[in-house]
Amino acid sequence: MGRFLARRAATMIGVLLIVSAMAFSIILLLPGDPALAILGDQQVRDQQLYRLLRAELGLDRPIPVQFARWVARAGRGDLGKSVRTGHSVLGLVLQRLAPTIQLSLQAMLLAVCIALPVGILSAARPNSRADAIASFLAMGGVGIPHFLLGILLIYLFAVWLRWLPPSGYAAPADSLGTNLRLMLLPTITLGLGLAAVLMRQVRSALLEVLRQEYVMTARAKGVAERGVVGAHALRNALIPVLTIIGLQTGRLFGGAVVVETIFAIPGVGRLAVDSIFFRDFPVVQGVVLVLAIAVLLSNFATDLLYAVVDPRVRVV
Repeated sequence: MGRFLARRAATMIGVLLIVSAMAFSIILLLPGDPALAILGDQQVRDQQLYRLLRAELGLDRPIPVQFARWVARAGRGDLGKSVRTGHSVLGLVLQRLAPTIQLSLQAMLLAVCIALPVGILSAARPNSRADAIASFLAMGGVGIPHFLLGILLIYLFAVWLRWLPPSGYAAPADSLGTNLRLMLLPTITLGLGLAAVLMRQVRSALLEVLRQEYVMTARAKGVAERGVVGAHALRNALIPVLTIIGLQTGRLFGGAVVVETIFAIPGVGRLAVDSIFFRDFPVVQGVVLVLAIAVLLSNFATDLLYAVVDPRVRVV
């Protein structure tokens, strides 16, 4: 276990360095001078402010020196200050992290609760009417984009039926009921697409396991079909499903950017969009780095779950 953790930690550090370089490159990929892009026409009237901003952003130094300083500061937890508000970037990101984590966890929970029973039903009865309906719904869930699904749900449940509020956010500590009502539509919007992907993976993996010889032997011994699927096949079929869950974490955060914008949720995704509009590039850099760390940690947790789900997987 120790060697495995050490290898994974070394891999994560290497990936973080690559992501850090990509996040740092955001400000370098802008056409022209980033300081001019931030100040606009104001620099024409105030050259001193323009020079001060370039010095604050470190643009007056060579690019390798800029990157080394940015990595060193990021390693200490200093991601700089927001150009728009002057507040700490790390503080701004942490303030917005709770709504994004809640939305992602609820969407993942919804996806798993839908994908497991539907995928098991489809695998247990392949080529049946239930399997055809589930496959059709899965293709629709994968194909419809988040922004379109969110708008349709708002129109149906908020405008037409008036069952749920269209947008907004309330902290769970202030009012749990209001929080759950406001987060229901965003959770459905973000979770249905993931549920479709997981359902197809559960069906495919379970069908493959059900064809194995040990499953046929269990059936020959008279084990009930529920026991064959639940006790023998499902646990082994969860390995590729866990892999997909880990890989879909990045998709969850990417979808959260769109969903939080549609439903006016003050999360990290909304912060990134607002920062792009206001050209607050230090905040954009910080958001990219923090979300990359979250994805790496989720993939690390997925690797550790392999040994829990399947004892044959040895973590050495």
